[in-house]
Amino acid sequence: MEERKIALVTGASRGIGRATAVELARTGCHVIINYNASEAAAAETLAQVQAAGGSGEMRKFDVSDPAAVKEAMAAILQEHKRIDVLVNNAGVTADGLFMMMGEEEWHRVIQTTLNGFFHVTKPVLREMVRKKRGSIVSVSSISSMVPNRGQANYAAAKAGINAATSSLAKEVARFGIRVNAVAPGPIATDMLKSMPMDESIIKSVIPMARVGKPEEVARVIRFLCSEDASYITGQVISVNGGMF
Repeated sequence: MEERKIALVTGASRGIGRATAVELARTGCHVIINYNASEAAAAETLAQVQAAGGSGEMRKFDVSDPAAVKEAMAAILQEHKRIDVLVNNAGVTADGLFMMMGEEEWHRVIQTTLNGFFHVTKPVLREMVRKKRGSIVSVSSISSMVPNRGQANYAAAKAGINAATSSLAKEVARFGIRVNAVAPGPIATDMLKSMPMDESIIKSVIPMARVGKPEEVARVIRFLCSEDASYITGQVISVNGGMF
């Protein structure tokens, strides 16, 4: 019997992270659901994972806090011995015109979205190298390619994810580890709802004339994590209805 894969999804209490956790559970993964704020929302993700026929667990830690990540990852790796699939999904926004942006807004987005990638990926990668297998997929954004005004911090963080993905993929390909990213366009999540722009205006610039669903992004992530994508690494896959 094939050993089940262990998957860690950061920021999995809602949106794309939740949908990804459920998709990976359907493939037979044991899903570690990372969350930072809402235990109730993470519990709902776990319930959906179990309803999909999978197994999972919840782990609370803030990806922007290196000490918290180090402690959490040590506990996870001690219990499970490895992580086969890592999805770096955790991220935040703090939009504002650059000239009026405070240091707190700049650093909070960079610390969670880009530095969080570093904090979580590094300990996972060490174990993947030892096992000589693994898949890492990070959630980027269309903003990394076509930035919106007022999102200099977010665009910089997501563009950093793209560049780090390309570089890291070249470093670890010889160990049987694949590293990719997915760059969604407008997706029906709480983050989209928080944007001041009317949804009808957003739809008007999307050739498919609608916003995407979290599940549509999650299915691409699931594919990149699977053996069906065994010869794909170093790529940033756009999921945006034709916007870019």
